[in-house]
Amino acid sequence: MTDDLLYQFDLAWALADLHLSALSEDDFLAEPAALCWTVRPDTDGVWRPDFADTEPDPIPVPTVGWLTWHIIWWWSATIDRVTGAIPRGPDEVAWPGDGAAAVQQIRDLAAQWRDHLAALGSEHTRTALWLNVELTKNISEIGQLRLLHAAGR
Repeated sequence: MTDDLLYQFDLAWALADLHLSALSEDDFLAEPAALCWTVRPDTDGVWRPDFADTEPDPIPVPTVGWLTWHIIWWWSATIDRVTGAIPRGPDEVAWPGDGAAAVQQIRDLAAQWRDHLAALGSEHTRTALWLNVELTKNISEIGQLRLLHAAGR
């Protein structure tokens, strides 16, 4: 099963790397709709996401910045979980403040995850399958937003 999980992850990561490499700095905070979630600095200069414990209706359209924060959060929390640490909550993970730093942090998490994935026990198979699909979903959203933003320039 580990070989299949690694194959699936490598496929998802290839798509992620394609879209992450093509982002420009102005893609991250471009607001795609009037109702959107983004990341913004708080009074201390720490970049925080718009977030609600209960998903609003209608659901806000996220910015690329928000989506990169979301990936950083859930991936960090997942690595915490599979390594026995207490998973971080959304309020414990800030956005790094610029797109290049966010992409680098995601790349670092990908490398960590691949190392963990090769050694995960069978009790984490469903988590690994979920993570690979969640990565694919979030990266597809980022890719679509990137294309829409480029088309609207």
